[in-house]
Amino acid sequence: MNQMIFINLPVSDVQASTDFYKALGATKNEQFSNEASSSMVISDTITVMLLSHESWREFTPKQIPDARESAQVLLCLSMESPEACDAAVATATLAGGKPDPTPKQDHGFMYGRSYEDPDGHIWEVMWMDVAALQESMAAQN
Repeated sequence: MNQMIFINLPVSDVQASTDFYKALGATKNEQFSNEASSSMVISDTITVMLLSHESWREFTPKQIPDARESAQVLLCLSMESPEACDAAVATATLAGGKPDPTPKQDHGFMYGRSYEDPDGHIWEVMWMDVAALQESMAAQN
């Protein structure tokens, strides 16, 4: 079995966040969702749990930071091409996200962009040409 990741995010409006992630192509797993949380499936191995602040507090007493003011994590998804990165940012922007809160990256063998969800959580999208990277590293040795 492939290892899976479940990303838990505190959100101020579960329905608005659910709609945002649906617009990005995630599907809602109704079995693990209710009015206080949405289980959003990004791929066979990646699920994002959108939790109301009340639900979040059931898991930890730690303060919920405002992701628009501070960053604790940068989440990153791989894409098939630089164009797919651009398309993901465009889709997120149309769905109400903020484009490019972090600098764009273009290193030839790697390309990356980013967007913020409605609560300010930063998602990076990146493409990497592994063969070109390996060639570059081999040439340096």
